[in-house]
Order: sequence, then C-alpha cells, then structure tokens
Amino acid sequence: MDNQANSKEIPILAKFIQMYKIFYRYLELFPKKDKYALGAKCETTMIAVLELLLAASRAEKNNKKNLISQASIKFDALKIFMRLTWELKILDDKKYAELQTHLQEIGKMIGGWLRSLN
Repeated sequence: MDNQANSKEIPILAKFIQMYKIFYRYLELFPKKDKYALGAKCETTMIAVLELLLAASRAEKNNKKNLISQASIKFDALKIFMRLTWELKILDDKKYAELQTHLQEIGKMIGGWLRSLN
C-alpha cells in the first residue's frame, strides 16, 4: 500500500500505474504469440518508463531533465508499440481507445514536466 500512497503524491505516477493495470488485464487476452512478443515489449517499455519517472521524481534538479527526457523517448516508443497492437488487431477499437486516452494524458504530463524545467 505504500506505493499507492506515493503515487497519489505524484499524479503522473498514479496515472501511469492506472494505465499499466488496464494494459495488464488486456495482456491476458492477447494471443499467445503476441503476448510474448509485442505484448511483452509493451509491458517492458511501460515498466522502464515508470522507473524513469519515479527516478525523475526523486532526482536532483540538474539530473531531473535528463531522466524525464529519457522517459519521454521511451514513452514515444510505447505509443508506437501500442498503436501496433491496434493495427494488428490484437486490441480492439474500444480497448485501444481506452489506453490511448491514458497515453495522451500522460504524454501531456511528461511534456509539461519537461517544459517546467526549461
């Protein structure tokens, strides 16, 4: 429960965790070949972005921008991987739209965080 308390303090982490939970439920529905290829890549990238955002939230100001920039690059890759799940018909329109809503909001949060450090 300590993670939940921490994520409530940092809105982007709370939002990202919420999106991860949704994706995790959908991952169970992936066909086996897709679950262990594209699905695993999405999940690994999500975890990497989450780790970078957590590190940035606790970093000194001079290192924060670098960590958020790295998170932004990985996040852009995640958006491409997610779009591929939809284009390949692994996720249906409704599931993709739900995840896309979260992706857009998190993208705005990352962009805002980066702008605030300039």
